[in-house]
Amino acid sequence: MENNIAISVKNLTKVYNAGSNNEILALDNVTLNISSGSIFGLLGPNGAGKSTFINILADLVRKSDGSIKVLNTDHASNLKKVKSLMGIVPQELNIDPFFTPFELLEIHAGLYGVPKKDRKTMEILEMLALEDKAHVYARTLSGGMRRRLLIAKAMVHDPAILILDEPTAGVDVELRTNLWKNIEKLNSKGKTIIITTHYLHEAEELCNEIAIIDEGKLIAHDSTSKIKSFIDNREIKIVYNNKDTIDLSSLKNLNIDLNPNGKTLEINYKPSEIKFNDLLKAINESNIDIEDISIKETRLEDVFLKLTQS
Repeated sequence: MENNIAISVKNLTKVYNAGSNNEILALDNVTLNISSGSIFGLLGPNGAGKSTFINILADLVRKSDGSIKVLNTDHASNLKKVKSLMGIVPQELNIDPFFTPFELLEIHAGLYGVPKKDRKTMEILEMLALEDKAHVYARTLSGGMRRRLLIAKAMVHDPAILILDEPTAGVDVELRTNLWKNIEKLNSKGKTIIITTHYLHEAEELCNEIAIIDEGKLIAHDSTSKIKSFIDNREIKIVYNNKDTIDLSSLKNLNIDLNPNGKTLEINYKPSEIKFNDLLKAINESNIDIEDISIKETRLEDVFLKLTQS
């Protein structure tokens, strides 16, 4: 496996026994590579298999078939080393309320066998803006602080890969923004970040690589920009002030959809077929007195809905 691959999954399958000879196929022959140093988004509807995928990585669920390598280390035969390479942040706020953040990180570091002299407890708390709460009971922390504390716990053994399962679920907008700033900071330090999220706009803004799974199957995996290009459409809306009728002949010579409506002109075209400069030239030749112009790009949400509802 190449050195620039953080996690390599091949033919990963998970079948749950639902009783009465019924089986549920949670993951169906999933194969993908996650690049080192990326912020990787794992997207899919409820029940798609995202949590099963993460739980298999965490050894909370046993796979039915397939293979996993984490930084070129086999998951099945060298699980102890694999666990040392990953830090996993669960969706649930599973924090002991009767310990302080400092104590929780120290205990967690001990469980990973990190010697006291090598622990960076206060450095991690400072990175996540929790240093002033280091010695207060965890039960007094706000929801956003507890989320950050979970990330801090996952970092005590300095893992190369950080996996976050719905890290902003139930968090307000301000705290969500602060969490993403912390995640971007960690990524800038070389950490590979893997997240699952239902907030598609977050994945679009943060992730440079995305995989979409549905009903246990991998239905898309590529860079965010290429995923978005699956829907090859761009819309331009022009509001104009012309007193006379505008001349649309140059625009009509292009392979585009025109929709004049009063003092508004909507243009829909495929960027793969029409160069933007050619479109601007045709608009200029139409002698349109432009008051306002807006461009609507393909959103990740549009791609997600198209792929999962087809």
